[in-house]
Amino acid sequence: MNEISLKSSQFPNGCQNCAIRHQAVCSRCEPDELERLDEIKYYRTVEAGQTVIWTGDRMEFVASVVSGIASLTQTMEDGRTQMVGLLLPGDFIGRPGRESAAYDVIATTDIVLCCFRRKPFENMIVQTPHIAQRLLEMTLDELDAAREWMLVLGRKTAREKIASLLAIVARRNAALKLQGTGEKIQFDLPLTREAMADYLGLTLETVSRQISALKRDKVIALEGKRHVIVPDYRRLLNEAGDDSDGGMMM
Repeated sequence: MNEISLKSSQFPNGCQNCAIRHQAVCSRCEPDELERLDEIKYYRTVEAGQTVIWTGDRMEFVASVVSGIASLTQTMEDGRTQMVGLLLPGDFIGRPGRESAAYDVIATTDIVLCCFRRKPFENMIVQTPHIAQRLLEMTLDELDAAREWMLVLGRKTAREKIASLLAIVARRNAALKLQGTGEKIQFDLPLTREAMADYLGLTLETVSRQISALKRDKVIALEGKRHVIVPDYRRLLNEAGDDSDGGMMM
C-alpha cells in the first residue's frame, strides 16, 4: 500500500487549529484530554485508489478523516462490490470494541487520517465522557444516514439521487467552514462522475445528463468539471425531494 505515517509534530497547527476540530470525535475534549489523545495519535496519508483497510482485517487503530474522501465498500459472495457509504472530513473509521473491519475502506481521493491506537483509545472512552458522548452522537448520525440512504437508492428518481448527493456534500462542506446553509455554498465535488454513478446505482450517462439538467435549471452552477456552486441550498433540497435541511444526514 502506498501510504505514509506521520508524527503529530509534522502537523504544527495542532488540535486546536485542526480543520475538523468542531466536527471530530475529539470536538468536546478539554486541553488536558487533547494532550492525552496526542500521546496515542499519529497521522497517515493514503493516496487515491489505495485501500486503508480490508474487510475482516484486524483493526489496530481508529481514525478521523482530516481531509479527502474515502468509501465504504462491501463485497458480495459472487465477487460483486457495492459502495455503501462515504467518509467525509470529520467522519470516524472503526468501532471501539470491534477488533476487525466490517467494510473495505478505500481512499476515493488522497486522504489524511488522524489515527489513534485502538486499545489506548478504548481505555480513554471509559475514562473520558466527552469522547464517549461524542462518539455516541456520531454513531446515531451514521444510523440516520444509513436509513436515509436506503430511501435515496430505493425510491428516488435519478435527478433526486444526484441532488441528494450534492446536498449532502454541500451541507457537510458548509458545516466544516462554520457556514450557514442560507448562504451561497461552494465546494469541489470529491467524486468523479464514474464514482457517483457507482455509488448511486446509475449509469455514467445518466449522471452527466442530470448534472447538466441541474446546471441548466440554475439549481447549481459549475466552474470546470468539479467546482460546484449552490446559490440556494433550499432549492437544491427541494430537487432532492427533501423539505428541510434536517432531511439528509450523512
